Amino acid sequence: MGTINHHILVVAAAIQADGRSMAAVPNPPSQQPPGTEGLVTIMGWAKWVALAVLVVALIAAGVMFAVRARRGDGAEGVGHVGMVLAGVIVVSAAGTLVGFLAGE
Repeated sequence: MGTINHHILVVAAAIQADGRSMAAVPNPPSQQPPGTEGLVTIMGWAKWVALAVLVVALIAAGVMFAVRARRGDGAEGVGHVGMVLAGVIVVSAAGTLVGFLAGE
């Protein structure tokens, strides 16, 4: 562990001696490469299909919840509804989540 700390100190001293900081490293914005418009269209279709499947899954989970509630096991169906709703959130926010994680 001592060797790692030594190397970190040496790198920090070299950066400080050079007068530059890590903040000076360029970070260009992302750009869509030319000719990839079709890929963006396919991603839009995939998102639409995923949301349509999740709507059907939410309806099915609701039906299962109602049937189980009638039999007295309604609490078990809440988990299925929650998982479907979590899926809706992830699919709907996928682009925003990836942009956030990529630092844009």
